[in-house]
Amino acid sequence: MDKSLQIFGIHALQEALANEQTLDKVWIQQGDKSPLLRQLENKLRAKGISTSYVPKEKFNTYKNENHQGVMGRISPVTVHSLETILENGFGEDPPLLLLLDHITDPHNLGAILRSAAATGVHCVVLPESGSAPLNATTVKTSAGAIFEVPIAKVSHLKDAIFLLQAHDIPLVGLDEKASEIAYNSPLAGPMAVVMGSEEKGIHPSLLKLLDRCVQLPMVSKVGSLNVSVATGLILYEIIRQRDHGSTD
Repeated sequence: MDKSLQIFGIHALQEALANEQTLDKVWIQQGDKSPLLRQLENKLRAKGISTSYVPKEKFNTYKNENHQGVMGRISPVTVHSLETILENGFGEDPPLLLLLDHITDPHNLGAILRSAAATGVHCVVLPESGSAPLNATTVKTSAGAIFEVPIAKVSHLKDAIFLLQAHDIPLVGLDEKASEIAYNSPLAGPMAVVMGSEEKGIHPSLLKLLDRCVQLPMVSKVGSLNVSVATGLILYEIIRQRDHGSTD
């Protein structure tokens, strides 16, 4: 682990949370139930930060640190406010945002961020919990693109959907059960694309809030495309339509 991203001790972690630093993982020594630690656990849980309970031997390497049985890892990636991104606007380009519903594999997330940067996505929105961490694996897989496309986190993707609707940005989901083919659907205007996990797709509670859904044509009867591949395909179709001004 990069030592510059490590943080030790209850008070240090509380300060990191108070200063809106992004923690992608916290390790807590098993058996420690001090009141201060319980307060910290509640804050971590409220923010959806991944927590692991480990034996005290885990901390032997860090005996020179005042760790108090707690160690965290700061994400190397800055997380932005979706409200601020929307308020700042998108210049002359029609907005293009990407909402990811429970993409838990950091390799997939990294590959998606790489495609997002390549296609000019203005913001990638992730839920606070149930999403892959913004860690070294994600950074490496993205080939540095993770630092080029703004990333926002929200408590729940519903919050993002309602906010986007308030800004008159249509929401389009990629869903294999959709009746409309992406290549025959107008995708050139302002848009937020919603992608779900390969296993469960977009959650039904989110699907019913979207303006419409499209699918990618499948010749074979394979279950589904890898989510990072599917995301790349739909983003490049949006770019194609924006460049040509039609679905032809």
